[in-house]
Amino acid sequence: QVQLVESGGDSVQTGGSLRLSCEASEYTYTYTCMAWFHQAPGKEREVVAAMNPGTPALYYADFVENRFTISQDNDDHTLSLQMDFLKPDDTAMYYCAARAGTFCYPDNWDDAGLYKWWGQGTQVTVSS
Repeated sequence: QVQLVESGGDSVQTGGSLRLSCEASEYTYTYTCMAWFHQAPGKEREVVAAMNPGTPALYYADFVENRFTISQDNDDHTLSLQMDFLKPDDTAMYYCAARAGTFCYPDNWDDAGLYKWWGQGTQVTVSS
């Protein structure tokens, strides 16, 4: 059974940095598309970034504004999200998601309904 376990969430001040990790039970190459989503209280879940493991194809939401970097770690079991210059608006629960069979493409990478596996989330809180 596929499992995704997030870690790295914390409370930081505006301008700070965090590195989120998603440890997968399978090699990340098993998945055709992996992503980070976040959900703030009272708001819908939205995509933050996505990638096709093993390829240079990366996707970022507009609000990221070059502050975050999604990557696949060398252990081939971990998806990371380096977050710099954090803002209070980044406060949310962050979820790792993955799917197999459908690659991330510009017209589908942000569709939460296409991701089959989800982690339990890790909380990020940014104070002003």
